Amino acid sequence: MLKTTMRTVAVVVAVFTSVIASQAGSSAALPAPTVDENKPAASGKETAVFAGGCFWGVQAVFQHVKGVRSATSGYSGGTVKNPDYEAVSTGRTGHAESVEVVYDPSKVTYGELLQVFFSVAHDPTELNRQGPDEGTQYRSIIFYSSDEQKKIADAYIAQLNQAKVFARQIVTQVVPLEAFFQAEGYHQNYAALHPDNPYIVYNDAPKVANLKKDFPEWYK
Repeated sequence: MLKTTMRTVAVVVAVFTSVIASQAGSSAALPAPTVDENKPAASGKETAVFAGGCFWGVQAVFQHVKGVRSATSGYSGGTVKNPDYEAVSTGRTGHAESVEVVYDPSKVTYGELLQVFFSVAHDPTELNRQGPDEGTQYRSIIFYSSDEQKKIADAYIAQLNQAKVFARQIVTQVVPLEAFFQAEGYHQNYAALHPDNPYIVYNDAPKVANLKKDFPEWYK
């Protein structure tokens, strides 16, 4: 498959810089959001959509967060209906590889999901790329579906920038969710199904390991 072939080639190059790749997997838990939603007493179901590079790794991270019911790889932010991977990969549809996270707000808040997103799921200071992947389809985006989600996301980005927790400015976009299109079946649960794939080993497994290290109380 095109994605697997391209990313395996990218990792062959990365093997020669394994020390750098290992350092890229390092992380530190960021401060909790000062603006967040309240946890309701009763269980419920809410949806959040994030984009931050290859959806394999982002999906893998959120699948391991307590309170997350499901995480699905797909495409958002573009102008073409029902896009497929080959079209999105050209960068001409406007879509970003995204992950739809369905969660129980009584167990994990939207702000806590953002904390995970910015801490371990991706590098929010990289513009139109993540690791070996380049192009607008790998840009960092928070797709909000309510005014409250937008308020929490904007406030958290401002909080992190003001605290200078990153050496560079955060470039994450905060935009309304227009549509989410589920990706092809072979992209779903890719990291879990292909743990020995070199791309997963170098780029995505460290993200899940950092989630377990930095947020042990949220890891499942």
